[in-house]
Amino acid sequence: MKTALISLSREGESIIRRLKTGLTDADIYLHEDTGSPSGGQTFESIAALTADIFGRYQGLVYIAPCGVAVRAIAPYIRHKTSDPAVVVVDVGARYAISLLSGHEGGANELAFTVGNILGCEPVITTTSEARKTLIVGIGCRRGTKEEAIAEAIREALRLTESDISEVRLLASVDKKQDEEGLLMAALHLHIPVRFIPAEEIRASTRGFTHSELVKKRLNLPAVAEPAALLAGRRTTLILPKTIINGVTIALARESFMWSESDREDR
Repeated sequence: MKTALISLSREGESIIRRLKTGLTDADIYLHEDTGSPSGGQTFESIAALTADIFGRYQGLVYIAPCGVAVRAIAPYIRHKTSDPAVVVVDVGARYAISLLSGHEGGANELAFTVGNILGCEPVITTTSEARKTLIVGIGCRRGTKEEAIAEAIREALRLTESDISEVRLLASVDKKQDEEGLLMAALHLHIPVRFIPAEEIRASTRGFTHSELVKKRLNLPAVAEPAALLAGRRTTLILPKTIINGVTIALARESFMWSESDREDR
């Protein structure tokens, strides 16, 4: 995806530099007030810049308030199948928000990519995705094959009488971001994967089973259970860590603020 990274501030510029390490082909656009044109192009007006580049990129990442991004792109929005994917990141790098062309245009996927690079939370509001409630936490040895991971996921779902269509995310620790088998399993299962920063797992006070082996190998208390719990909101384990063909799997379910009975009453 040909992507533009756009910042209005010096704080945003530092975020863009981090994003560039993972989005190596992306182009950088910095507001002239940042005073740091090195490695990027400068602009005076975000509205004028957006007018110029909206049709030239498949993805736009704004390090800016959502309102600024909305006003900038509003005059050029045409259709979800043709508009670029737009993601907004706050200057605290807490959230990567899929703002426009979430499903068809790839903004949901881009939000996960940005979130994994920055260690921030992707925010996806697409109804079809938000209704899914299962998160699969995964721990595996280096070099584990895609087939072993995919089969372990399917078996864990069978054990809980769940369906793969209910899975919103796969989750693991950020040390696994280059684990080819995991990445390929996510790709072929059409499920995004979120990588939880190791320091977030270490700092977590959630209740999960600690592993001496993981502590020795990765200096972490565990991987599968905390990844499943931390990758979502209001999560509860429905399958504690289970080793299937050498792959450690844990399942967590997110709860909505409304109940199924509320939905049925409508």
